[in-house]
Amino acid sequence: MKREFHVQFCERRGVQFPSATLLGGQRGSLTSPSDRRTAVLLIEEANRAGARLRKCVSELGLSIRTFERFGSQGEHTRDMRLGAQHPSPGNALSTEERQSILDVCHSKEFSSLPPTQIVPALSDRGIYLASESTFYRILRAHKEQHRRTRAQKPQKRQIPVHRAAAIGDIWVTDISWLRGPVEGAFFYLYFVMDLYSRKIVGYEVYGRESSQYLADVIQRATLREGGSAPKILHSDNGSPMKGTALLALCYDLGIVTTNSRPRVSDDNPHIEALFRTTKYWPGYPYGGFSDLNAARVWIETFVTYYNDHHRHSALNFVTASEMHNGGHIEILAQRQALYEKSKMKNPSRWISGKIRNWSPATDTWTTPSAAQRERRLATA
Repeated sequence: MKREFHVQFCERRGVQFPSATLLGGQRGSLTSPSDRRTAVLLIEEANRAGARLRKCVSELGLSIRTFERFGSQGEHTRDMRLGAQHPSPGNALSTEERQSILDVCHSKEFSSLPPTQIVPALSDRGIYLASESTFYRILRAHKEQHRRTRAQKPQKRQIPVHRAAAIGDIWVTDISWLRGPVEGAFFYLYFVMDLYSRKIVGYEVYGRESSQYLADVIQRATLREGGSAPKILHSDNGSPMKGTALLALCYDLGIVTTNSRPRVSDDNPHIEALFRTTKYWPGYPYGGFSDLNAARVWIETFVTYYNDHHRHSALNFVTASEMHNGGHIEILAQRQALYEKSKMKNPSRWISGKIRNWSPATDTWTTPSAAQRERRLATA
């Protein structure tokens, strides 16, 4: 009886059965917005009259989910499936209006100006053609949206990827702020670290940032390392790192300088991690240093701890000094022998049958994530 009611209801509305006519013919074909509206209205009215919703939608070859999609948030008024044909909106610009916008952009007066300058200028004359976004859209459609000045296009910088396989291959450097005795007053911490061994080879605290100060720290670090300068000095894009004093020193010492990409701190992660370790070390004065000398004394204590006592996880838990002077080889070999001896004494405690790997660290990359990507591409 419900089926008869539904069929009679559709026939009274002038809709032919079967439902293939209503829904566009073959299965999988696109349904026009008008057919969607008709289907939703018929099903809703039949359901209100007492017919079951599942039966109503099945009579038109639909599922309940499709009916809900047709009727949710007015979606039945527009077919959102890929390939659906939509009528042009009534507010679209005509061909003549689009051409008038192009003529304005081509004119001698506005040919060197962007739409953000053209539209206000026309508004001052009582002329409105379209919004700035419409100007841009039309120019892009005609491949005319180009830079109209001599300014260079934004350049895609390459990720700085360098490999340190030995002591002195790469030094990384940066400058960080240390809070002073009053709000807004800071001291500046200069760090230089050997990337392979993680040893802090140069450090100092000054009252301001300066390329000359950084050059002095690099020069003293070179003398401290027996006059052996690094092959590469990697830093960020700060002005002291690109200053004349530092670049002149690097040129004299034969050091190649590389920089991070602008506004990308991840390109120099090891020195950033060192600064974090510094400021989270127990005893760090979060209230600020009383004066410059107090900051220098505290940093001296920290560097001694970090180089000679802190066992670095990336170095398989040897200190930076041990890694730097080569003593880590014997230390790690002793650990390996101890674990093998312990396993032989009580093998049942080693369930997997393997002991911990105490092999020395091999190499380090300036940007580990980029290096891993290159390795995956090379082995793909």
